[in-house]
Amino acid sequence: MRHNTQYTNLPHLDMKEHYQFITFRTKESLDNYLKKLYASNEPKKIKQYKMDQYLDRSPQGAFLYGSLLEKIINYYQSYDQKHFELYAVSIMPNHIHVLLKQLEDMTTITRTLKGGSAHIINVELGRKGKVWSSDYYDKLIRDQEHFDLVYEYIKNNALKAGLEDADKRFYGAYE
Repeated sequence: MRHNTQYTNLPHLDMKEHYQFITFRTKESLDNYLKKLYASNEPKKIKQYKMDQYLDRSPQGAFLYGSLLEKIINYYQSYDQKHFELYAVSIMPNHIHVLLKQLEDMTTITRTLKGGSAHIINVELGRKGKVWSSDYYDKLIRDQEHFDLVYEYIKNNALKAGLEDADKRFYGAYE
């Protein structure tokens, strides 16, 4: 009997007291290119890299600007030491990267990150309805080297994308 060893939809890892790299994007950013890439059989790591590269340049669903940046970061900081330990956040125009240590289950954490920020965005922009794509990407941090690599990626994401307000888009516990 032959077993299929290629897994494209692995479950999210939910491990309290472990570090996680989480990325989620606006609902409107999910265009045909991303849908096709999402459905492809490429390894999850390659797929996520291509998605991030595309989202950094795409205007689709890009409305995270101005006072929203500080409000979302402040909101996330208000949950630091409650549901998670917050280490880094990068708010890109159409997606968010977060590096944290889990203190609660991932369902509670993603509900907090996505739900609370969606409320802030809808109030600030006079919108109603769903803000975030229903899925998200998470990657368990393996060791200190991996943690440092992810931290630097998040720290430099807006700079590498050439965003003029890059300094307002990043929060880091070590800055």
